[in-house]
Amino acid sequence: MAATAAPPKARPHAARRAARWLPLAPATLLLLLFLAGPLAYCVYLAFTDTQLTGQASASFVGFANFRRAFADDGFRTAVWLTLLFTVFSSVIGQNSLGFALAALMRRASRPVRALTGALVIAAWVVPEIVAGFLLYTFFHRRGTLNAVLDWLHLPSQNWLFTLPILAVSCANVWRGTAFSMLVYSAALAGIPRDVVEAAEVDGASGPRRFWHITLPMIRRSIATNLMLNTLQTLSVFGLIWAMTRGGPGDRSRTLPVFMYDQAFLKSLIGYGTAVALLLLLVGAVFSAVYLRLLREEV
Repeated sequence: MAATAAPPKARPHAARRAARWLPLAPATLLLLLFLAGPLAYCVYLAFTDTQLTGQASASFVGFANFRRAFADDGFRTAVWLTLLFTVFSSVIGQNSLGFALAALMRRASRPVRALTGALVIAAWVVPEIVAGFLLYTFFHRRGTLNAVLDWLHLPSQNWLFTLPILAVSCANVWRGTAFSMLVYSAALAGIPRDVVEAAEVDGASGPRRFWHITLPMIRRSIATNLMLNTLQTLSVFGLIWAMTRGGPGDRSRTLPVFMYDQAFLKSLIGYGTAVALLLLLVGAVFSAVYLRLLREEV
């Protein structure tokens, strides 16, 4: 007599898997609705000639908007300024200054730590547009910086006209350093004290302890901080718009400002959306590099 086949067990397992995923269903639906939906619509717009005004209907134009971007001198200038702004104000400025403040505050007294932390974090919590107007008054020809330089009998200039990309980069460093300081403060606090003391007993100098102990042990924090700061800096718009509006000319017109100019001031929604997708691609490249660093072994 043939043996009776065992009952299938796939159904109970499938039910358990479905039960585990059920609590995630509302969040998944919200992500699809408010993130994937608008992103898909933006991808559609980037392949059309949609305009903000004066157009009865849009038509599909393929890759014409992307070809136009790569042939546009203004777009290439915006890409260069975006990379310069990001590297100077985020990768170098916020990252280095945040680490230096975190390291110095570990050795400072409690009142100094409290005062420094309050001042740095205050700049971070100020809304971007408010920070832009504050830094505009600081770098203006009749602003605070030139008043101090004149008092010191040093040469002054119209910083927003002569060095606009440097002015907005310094403004972004001033506003965003607090995040790096908090990340590195937590990372440095997590280094075991006995490891540092053992290195000191072995005669390791300060630079050697920094290079062979501190940096390897906070490597993941460095990569995470760089990724988050870079992505935030790539999207900075209000700060630059309040200070220079991308000028004079196009000397501080980064990709977000260029995108706004094309999409809303010139009413070229399709072209502006294509520029936005290219900016998203730039952010994806930076993210891929940082994620690769996170996966590498020490």
